[in-house]
Amino acid sequence: MTALDLSWTEPGLLGRARWAVVDAVTMAGRDVAHWRRQPAPVLVGALFPVLLMLMFVYLLGGGMVVPGGGDYRDFLVPGMLALAMVFGVEATMTAVVTDTARGITDRFRSLPMAPSAVVAGRCLADMLSSVVGLAVLVAAGLAIGWRPAGLGPAVAAVGLLLLLRLAFLWIGIYLGLLTGDPSTVTAVQILVWPFAFLSNAFVAASSMPGWLSTIAEWNPAAGTVTAVRELFGSPVGAGGGWATEHAMLLAVSWPAVLTAVFAALSVRRFQALSR
Repeated sequence: MTALDLSWTEPGLLGRARWAVVDAVTMAGRDVAHWRRQPAPVLVGALFPVLLMLMFVYLLGGGMVVPGGGDYRDFLVPGMLALAMVFGVEATMTAVVTDTARGITDRFRSLPMAPSAVVAGRCLADMLSSVVGLAVLVAAGLAIGWRPAGLGPAVAAVGLLLLLRLAFLWIGIYLGLLTGDPSTVTAVQILVWPFAFLSNAFVAASSMPGWLSTIAEWNPAAGTVTAVRELFGSPVGAGGGWATEHAMLLAVSWPAVLTAVFAALSVRRFQALSR
């Protein structure tokens, strides 16, 4: 008997929380099983940021100057680690839209499970995939000569990166449930690229025109980029306004707010789907 065979009638708050976790883990196991049978999407998702990083380091890096000094490779790698946490929103949205279009989501809604199990399971599975992708990208950065300053700060930086990833996973889940149309995934992919480039990941925000610099500094990913650069001991880039000076605060508050908002919206949207 699996967790999904159990009736969602466990008394008490702790009992309900327990079964919510069990059901979410069960749903995550379903997604992981799919990846074992079809590993290509996971491999492509992990290797694409590596290819992008290598292109910028070896094709464009020679012409890049970091304000305040420093090697562009050391400046770029933390930025790419943060952007890799953003790019996966399309894959999450695609998976959710596919399940919805095939009627699988409606079948799950008819089962006696926690209302949050399907969306939480998707989030958990994609977080596991994100850990693998992040490890691959870190290994690639180490292979080209990038080195973090110390183990403790590096672990904290990874924590901030995964927190950012969690926020964008919930955004992807909500958009997938909201639209339910596979054609909208392409539109989101088109929008993600300007969002990613309009940040301080590839160049310092201080090198941009004034109004554009302000937008780039307040990009939800920008605080994480600057914070992980500081923790990794990489060049940060001279200049910057309040957002840059308080990057650590923004690296925690932006993802926390986005996660709280879109997780609640995702569960509510899932419950409101028509049968």
